[in-house]
Amino acid sequence: RLTAPKIPEGEKVDFDDIQKKRQNKDLIELQALIDSHFEARRKEEEELVALKERIEKRRAERAEQQRIRAEKEKERQARLAEEKARREEEDAKRKAEDDLKKKKALSSMGASYSSYLAKADQKRGKKQTARETKKKVLAERRKPLNIDHLNEDKLRDKAKELWDWLYQLQTEKYDFAEQIKRKKYEIVTLRNRIDQAQKHSKKAGAKGKVGGRWK
Repeated sequence: RLTAPKIPEGEKVDFDDIQKKRQNKDLIELQALIDSHFEARRKEEEELVALKERIEKRRAERAEQQRIRAEKEKERQARLAEEKARREEEDAKRKAEDDLKKKKALSSMGASYSSYLAKADQKRGKKQTARETKKKVLAERRKPLNIDHLNEDKLRDKAKELWDWLYQLQTEKYDFAEQIKRKKYEIVTLRNRIDQAQKHSKKAGAKGKVGGRWK
């Protein structure tokens, strides 16, 4: 069985004051909860802002890195293209020079070959002319024998005549050979004298100069 609480004797209970104190306490606790809530909310918002800032900063850094990499790649591609163009230009220039050299060489070979053919034809013509002249001279000197109608004595006389003529030709051949030898010797001797004279003249000229001037 419930019993009412005892009220101290001689004291008056102020229920309104108790109610006010309780309300004040509740208000203080509520205000503390509200302040704690807003403080937590403020910290969360600050952390969220800081997180967003870090994300934006990281995004900006990545964008800057990508921009730098793109610029470097662009510069590298430009260098490669420039180097390729330079090599192609050098190759084309070298090929053109080689083609020009080949054309000049072929032209020179053609000219040399044409000159060789011309000289060969000229030499062949000279040989042929000399051969024809020799044949003509021999034909003039070599007279027909006409010995069919000769008797034995006449044949002997003819043989002696031919022998004398052959001996004369051999003598003339020997004389011509000796003349050629003497002419060659004279030419060599004269050439040696000229060389000696030129050497002596150069030495005398070198001794006669001092400091680039004649004494």
